[in-house]
Amino acid sequence: LKKSYTYETAQEMVLKAVAPLGEDYQATVRKAYAERWIDVYPNRGKRGGAYSGGCYDSNPYILLNFSGTLDSVSTLAHEMGHTIHSWRSRQHQPPQYADYTLFVAEVASTVNENLLIEQLLANENDPQTRLYLLNQYLENFKGTVYRQTMFAEFEREAHAMVERGEALNASALNALYKRLVTEYFGEDMVIDDEIQYEWARIPHFYRPFYVYKYATGYSTAVALSEGILKEGEPAVKRYKEFLSMGGSAYPLDELRHAGVDLATPAPVDAALEKFERILDDAEATLAKLQ
Repeated sequence: LKKSYTYETAQEMVLKAVAPLGEDYQATVRKAYAERWIDVYPNRGKRGGAYSGGCYDSNPYILLNFSGTLDSVSTLAHEMGHTIHSWRSRQHQPPQYADYTLFVAEVASTVNENLLIEQLLANENDPQTRLYLLNQYLENFKGTVYRQTMFAEFEREAHAMVERGEALNASALNALYKRLVTEYFGEDMVIDDEIQYEWARIPHFYRPFYVYKYATGYSTAVALSEGILKEGEPAVKRYKEFLSMGGSAYPLDELRHAGVDLATPAPVDAALEKFERILDDAEATLAKLQ
């Protein structure tokens, strides 16, 4: 199934997805659209990917390379999450506390992604389209929780090799990476020999220890988006206060304020249970097509 969306449709989809967060949240999204905070399409000389940038007294601008896929729509929702987090933090905090820390950096973006896919699933009964959406949800989980945890383990093991005085050459890193891929994804998956070289092209490995926070951020976002959809206003109020905190408190305390305690395994356990429910839904939906 191949679906294509115009940018205008994508804007409406994101606006609808964030409706549970209230009219003021939607108003800032509309402001971002109307005031052209977003560089939308690929262009000659433009870098790939997507990000949200800006400084304390500018708008939080978004770079996109919108191509009309569901992934592109999801990326718009994701970057809008970063943007509103930055916007609210800068509105409510002095310059020295306006930047949020790395540990909470992927929470708001992923909450938006989850709200988008939950909103689309809530209104979709066609088995083929539903399977397409569920597959996207599972891919997000796999790429963020499982794969980034594997990346973090690769980094940890590489540093341990150095501390043990072992040589850190390409063949040792290839062997480590391939072993982890096999352990994480299982013998049933066809694993090409070339996968051992993948570590060399992951830019995050050339920065300080970083990738783990995707997995913690995603687990947090699952808990928060579930709370927003089930509990409503009290959860939304806590979440929007969290979005306004910038770096004014310790990240674990900020997340506790939002309603998630990452000092316990509970958020990760809940995220993995959610993954299981999505997988069950996908299997039941697939059965209808057979």
